[in-house]
Amino acid sequence: MSEYNSKAKEIVILGGGFAGLWAAKEFGKKEGYNVTVVDRNNYHLFQPLLYQVASAGLEPEQISYPLRGTFRKMLNIEFRMAEITGVNLDKKVLHSDVGAIPYDGLIIALGSVTNFFGIEGAEEYAFSLKSAEEAIDIRNHILSCFEYAQHETDPEIRKELLTFTIVGGGPTGVEYAGALSELVNTSLHRDFRGLNKEDVKIMLIEGENGPLNGYPDSLRNYAKRRLEKLGVHGWYHQHVTKVEADKVTLKKGITIPTRTVLWTAGIRGNKVAEHMGVPLGHANRIITTPTLQLENHPEVLVAGDLALPMDGDTPLIGPTVAPNAIQQGAHSAKNLMKYFEGEELKPFSYFDKGSLATIGRSSAVVHLGKLKITGFFAWITWLIIHLLYLIGFRNRVIVFINWAFEYLFFERGVRLIMPKTKDTVPQGKVDEYSTESTEGEALNERSSST
Repeated sequence: MSEYNSKAKEIVILGGGFAGLWAAKEFGKKEGYNVTVVDRNNYHLFQPLLYQVASAGLEPEQISYPLRGTFRKMLNIEFRMAEITGVNLDKKVLHSDVGAIPYDGLIIALGSVTNFFGIEGAEEYAFSLKSAEEAIDIRNHILSCFEYAQHETDPEIRKELLTFTIVGGGPTGVEYAGALSELVNTSLHRDFRGLNKEDVKIMLIEGENGPLNGYPDSLRNYAKRRLEKLGVHGWYHQHVTKVEADKVTLKKGITIPTRTVLWTAGIRGNKVAEHMGVPLGHANRIITTPTLQLENHPEVLVAGDLALPMDGDTPLIGPTVAPNAIQQGAHSAKNLMKYFEGEELKPFSYFDKGSLATIGRSSAVVHLGKLKITGFFAWITWLIIHLLYLIGFRNRVIVFINWAFEYLFFERGVRLIMPKTKDTVPQGKVDEYSTESTEGEALNERSSST
């Protein structure tokens, strides 16, 4: 049971991601505050490994951890599962699907959603990768494409089913391209004897001159070579102008026949921010002072992907990665405590702990200050860092076992299609369960949760 202090300040933290979780941990060390963490899910999701769920390497519960379990020993912290719909900043009240939630201090850490940049058809037909549900949808879809292609006699439909297009050459796009290539070349190659590996095309579309824009050139060149070795076709200096059910159109008029588009090209602030009456800046992010406060409401702070700190007209944007969210979450909690205790608040300054991305089996790039590592040792570094950041000892053990099994036996163990209710009719097929299936119906429609 929570230890409630009637004289303590009531703090609400919106979001159980990296920023919200680390903000709560700071308050857990301090008396005089009753803290409520609000999230629509009752678990913390380790998003950096979502692509492995989408590529049949892990199950979502292996990278998730119950928020109540996290706060079990923090007696001043409570969790409430709710969907936030708005906020009255003047009255200090949150609006939600479970009623009003009052606060003395508020930390908004609702994270981000996929940014489709207004590209025609992208939001309707492309998959995004920001939640466990979306990762399962992608896994279902990829495996279904192989199931249907196995017996497809029309070469054009077969080509569309076996062409997989990834838009965005950042770390997520690169990691998923590498993981999908390995899935195709190992487990699926053995499972589907009627398919040739040469029939499968994995496309990585990027507007810059190569993958991992922002990394040192030596690491980018290594990543490009590694992707080519894995059979990933890099389409660089290209921009998508339209996404349709069965093809993608590029700026130069080139079309790629495909039934699968994974969009990793950018993010924007959570759409809930639009209903909060707060100042919004670039990519729908909430404008704050350098101390992460709202200018006219100093008791409200913003952390993580949703925050856009401004020093006058100059944005102080950090990378949209987990370390930045963790640092902002902890900093926002400390600053909110300083505000209530009458102390001077400190501006946020991001400490760069480096960048890293894995590119398939035994291969990664790591950039730590002046240190640049590629290959096997970079891959080991990537493994260790991700295991350390993963919440829950049990999750770390299970993920490590999965990785070891995959490394030793070249086998992905989660090749399961787990359809949602009524999502049982495959594309272009009429079977004993339905007499109304039409050609191209099921795989041309995105899941309702995407």
